[in-house]
Amino acid sequence: MDRRKEREFALKVLYASEYNDMDLEEQFNYLMQAEQDHASPFAKDIVTKCTAAKEELNELIKSKLKHWRFERVAVIDRVLLRMAITEFLFFDDIPPMVTMDEIIEISKMYSTDRSDGFINGILDAVLKQLKSENRIKKSGRGLVPGLAH
Repeated sequence: MDRRKEREFALKVLYASEYNDMDLEEQFNYLMQAEQDHASPFAKDIVTKCTAAKEELNELIKSKLKHWRFERVAVIDRVLLRMAITEFLFFDDIPPMVTMDEIIEISKMYSTDRSDGFINGILDAVLKQLKSENRIKKSGRGLVPGLAH
């Protein structure tokens, strides 16, 4: 499976859920009809965990916004930020730098010309905070820079 395509599928489900009241499972299944190859367990896991932790994720994002209201952040950027932070917190086997690189590349395809820099700055600040609070729990070789295994 192509993890980027799976992340893009999760993005589409989460973005669509921002604009309609369709049950998340129903939304996932509806979009799966068009992109069955990318509607993987990984994509579903991102969607489920991101949705469950949405308020906490929003608070983490809000805490890093300087002179900018959360409501002014593009919806697609909010969804991408939530997805990345979800991977930081709940996907032990994905290195944070891989998550950041993937989300930034996806933002270049789906968002504005300046979103990649904005997203990079917010994610960098959130990652530093989560590391300082010992909330990043990664396991496996090479998953957290600076830690010997």
